[in-house]
Amino acid sequence: MTLRFHQLRDFIADEAGVSSIEYGLIAVVVSVGIIVSLQYFASSLNNLWNTASSTITTAMP
Repeated sequence: MTLRFHQLRDFIADEAGVSSIEYGLIAVVVSVGIIVSLQYFASSLNNLWNTASSTITTAMP
């Protein structure tokens, strides 16, 4: 019984995997930020190309 208690205590006190979990969470947050910004940028870029296309089309004789 004492051995299991010590193993449980050592498992709870072990912080070896904490850094990798934190890095994983940071990667998720960065990825979500990139995806959201790309979606916004894609919409803005699409509007820019549509405006340029319509301007060129109306300028041609």
